[in-house]
Amino acid sequence: MTGSEPNPDEVFEVDRIRQLVELMEEHGLSEIDLRRQEQRIRLRRGQGESDAPQEFFVPATPAAAPAPVAASTDSSQAAGPTDGENIQVIKSPMVGTFYCRANPDAPSFVNVGDPVSAETTVCIIEAMKVFNEIPAEISGTIVAILVEDEEPVEFGKPLFKVDTSK
Repeated sequence: MTGSEPNPDEVFEVDRIRQLVELMEEHGLSEIDLRRQEQRIRLRRGQGESDAPQEFFVPATPAAAPAPVAASTDSSQAAGPTDGENIQVIKSPMVGTFYCRANPDAPSFVNVGDPVSAETTVCIIEAMKVFNEIPAEISGTIVAILVEDEEPVEFGKPLFKVDTSK
């Protein structure tokens, strides 16, 4: 405890925290949770919503998914019917990168006109190198795709429109 210089491995150094906050702002992240051995730092931006998922970086399963989400291939399919009483919007449950397929050679999880059930995987959202499969959590037919493959998405961003009457 005699050294007055800050330890470069110290997670709680003020300059390091400032750098993390700048990274969060630059990349539109709402949360960072870092751990190194016994040290841990967790930073959150914005107001804490009561339904904000704690499983942000845990692969989602149909039972554990925090909010409805769906996926598709290209934005040319995004033109769809106007909102009606049977049209529900599937929104992103987290901040990350939207992927409409499991890998570049695989077919899209869903396309406009495809029927979905609550368990249907509609997309993948990557957050901090973790790929989270997102289930539709509603049943119906995809009528519009509102995002493009590999597009960054925010928490609550509309991804798909689903006609629940079909």
